[in-house]
Amino acid sequence: MRVDILAELLSSVRAHGALLARAVLDPPWSVRFDTEAPLSLVTLLDGSGWITPVGGAPIPLAPGDIAVLTGPASYTVSDPPDTPPRLVVVGDVECRWADGTPFDTDAPAATRTCSVDPGGSTQLLTGVYDGRTGVSDRLLRALPPVLVTRDEDRHCPVLDLVSEEIVTTLPGHQVVLDRLLDLLLVSTLRAWFDSHPDQAPHWYRAAADPVVGRALRLLHENPAAPWTVATLAHACGLSRAAFARRFTAGVGEPPMRYLAEWRVCLAADLLRETESTVATIARRVGYADAFALSVAFTRLRGCSPTAYRRAVATASPPVPAGAPVGSPPGGGEGLASPVGTVSRGEARVPRGPGPGARRSSRP
Repeated sequence: MRVDILAELLSSVRAHGALLARAVLDPPWSVRFDTEAPLSLVTLLDGSGWITPVGGAPIPLAPGDIAVLTGPASYTVSDPPDTPPRLVVVGDVECRWADGTPFDTDAPAATRTCSVDPGGSTQLLTGVYDGRTGVSDRLLRALPPVLVTRDEDRHCPVLDLVSEEIVTTLPGHQVVLDRLLDLLLVSTLRAWFDSHPDQAPHWYRAAADPVVGRALRLLHENPAAPWTVATLAHACGLSRAAFARRFTAGVGEPPMRYLAEWRVCLAADLLRETESTVATIARRVGYADAFALSVAFTRLRGCSPTAYRRAVATASPPVPAGAPVGSPPGGGEGLASPVGTVSRGEARVPRGPGPGARRSSRP
């Protein structure tokens, strides 16, 4: 049976107080996002545009295309791509004019619709997962900085449901938006992995290999076991050297490095989502004690587990840089509101002027 690592990663997606909004714009328009959110979605319901990450080339967006961006770097959505930003979204999706003054709108806040140009031909729909909710560390580190799923590659009508729900004020509105945002993200990522196998991480392709796939399944089913290259090789029916070569060639990194990254990713999620002690988390993910986990965590993330937990509790932590390419714990290969301030309960627009066994502690 092929291991479905993607399903593991997507099963963690769960928004709480989805940050969603719709903007009505008319060319030329441009919005820069400085929210530092760990994950954002951007799509155009009507009209076309371009999304430009900092230091990257513009990527065209047609109606129904969905872009997924992993933070915290800024990006711009505009038409045409060289249009200077009229609006800047900062912090907890608070929108300001480019000169820093608050954005003013006459649209009812509860509808989450901000009309910069009420008769505009472009509708921009955006959504955000902040660092405190919704998206696991494992998933963030499996994705490239920017990916785009084209409308023709998606086979899920959820975008239509989101665009309808975002303008309603019915009871249960927030819960419905939370689940719709989750479904939109999951369906988008599934479509991207399916339609871009050549750009997907190494582990996604390697899972089809009978030997590497079995090893991945063992590591994911029981990451806390005292695995070594020898025990994995024996379980897969190969010599130690042959197994190590095959795994490294398929996944893009040695088996023990992969395991260490996976354990630390699991630990990061537990640090964010539970109140368990560091020692308890260490034992759950395969380390003998808190010290062993701290050494591995600091080596791979640049901060201690305690510091990471503190950062998550107070703000949105940046996605760690330098992750090995091609592993689900590492990087991949390769909807903040555009206007107004959107809280978890409602849209608010600021007023103002403006145009497990003895665990190995080695990995």
